[in-house]
Order: sequence, then C-alpha cells, then structure tokens
Amino acid sequence: MVEATETRMGPAKAVELGNAVAIASGKGGVGKTWLSITLCHALARTGRKALLFDGDLGLANVDIQLGLAPRRDLGGVLAGRIRLHEAVSAYREGGFDIVAGRSGTGSLANLPAERLAGLAAELAQLGPAYDHVILDLGAGVERTVRQLATRARTCLVMTTDEPTAMTDAYAFIKLMRLQKPEADLRVVVNLAASEHEGERTYATLRKACESFLGVVPPLAGIVRHDARVKDSIRHQAPLLVRHPNTEAAADIEALARRLLETP
Repeated sequence: MVEATETRMGPAKAVELGNAVAIASGKGGVGKTWLSITLCHALARTGRKALLFDGDLGLANVDIQLGLAPRRDLGGVLAGRIRLHEAVSAYREGGFDIVAGRSGTGSLANLPAERLAGLAAELAQLGPAYDHVILDLGAGVERTVRQLATRARTCLVMTTDEPTAMTDAYAFIKLMRLQKPEADLRVVVNLAASEHEGERTYATLRKACESFLGVVPPLAGIVRHDARVKDSIRHQAPLLVRHPNTEAAADIEALARRLLETP
C-alpha cells in the first residue's frame, strides 16, 4: 500500500506553492488553527477563491472548530485510498474550501520524505484552482513542518507574549533560515493585550533575530485578545460570522489586506 501511494503521489521533487501562505508556530496553543481559519475566511470575503489545508494530521482540528464532519480527509489521501482533490470539502458558510486532517491517526512528522514530496506535488497541482491556499501546519519545528513551510510563498510565524512562545518562534525562524535562507518569514503576534503590547512582543523577537541570526523578519500583524474569539470557537462558528465587528476580526481583516498587497 505504501509503495502504491508513493507511486500515485509522484516522485520526490521540490514543488513551490506560489499562492500559498503557511501558518506555523514553534509552540502549540498560540491560536494557529483559529488564525488559519479566520484568515482564509477574510480572504474569501474579498471575493478570492481560497482553500484551507489542515496539515496537522495528528492533532487536526479545523473541522472541529467549524463543526464539520467531512466524508473524506487527508488521512485517506496519505493512506492511498483517494487523491488530494477528492478530499476537498466546501465550507459554504465561509465561502471557502477545506482539506481536513484527521485527529489521532498519526502525524506528518512520521511521514517519509517521498510521500511528503508527493503530497506537496498534489497540492501544487490543486493550488492553481485557487487564488490563495492557507496551510495550517502542525506546531513545532519538525522536518516535515519545515519542509511544507518552505514550499509556501510566505510563512507567518505566530507567537504570543509568553517567553516559551517567543523562544520557540525564534527557533522556528532559525531553522527555516538554515533550510531556506531566502524564505519570506513574517511574524504575527496573537492574543496581544493591546496593539502597543503586541509591538513590544514583536520588538523582543525582532531583537533576538537581528542579534543572533542577522535577519529582521517583518511584522505581518497583531491580533488583539478578545473573549469573543473563544465564544466563536465554543459555538463552532467563524468569528467573522458570529462576531464580525470585534477588534480581533478587524485585525485579521487588516492582515488579509496586507497579504493581498504583497507582490
């Protein structure tokens, strides 16, 4: 079965995903999946055709946050039962498509390099059907997470003001720079008490990157803490539907606009 899967997915070769934005974090619990969902929704609301790819197979929860029960998911693709395009589900309330993962079935961290390259190749074939592809990657700095991140045009590295979150974000940036020096890495500060506090958090991370790595990843955006985010997750509804006039919603929409302005 493995050999057949690898043959169907194609040879192991680097494939760039020119319209993809990867969402990554060195640490779990910083709101990465929520941001991926909300950013994809914000892009779709501008009239763009968007796809959300849940790349965190072992702890996938895009479908859980949105209250979905897709018939087909990424687990079936990696098992060789279906092709990637067959795992696409329409999320009509948000106006975008989803490739859901499956929680508890293993992790992309254990995926052989050939199968990961094949998955990226299928994603590259699927990508041109969309204006934007958002890759919700697993937390951590594993090889597979970084390899998918390097295929994207832009990688948003998320952090909060917690020291462990900033340390892990720095570690992710360091390893990504070693693997792909020209990578377009940008920082998103989530759960900021205020815009000013978010800028302070970014300044701390920026100083460490500049001092020890010789690079200054730009600030992509600050998302302010808002209790209504937790409410929207609890009710399995997108923030831009349930609470569209909140500060966090405005921050995500501003982030989407800045991405659209990127050449």
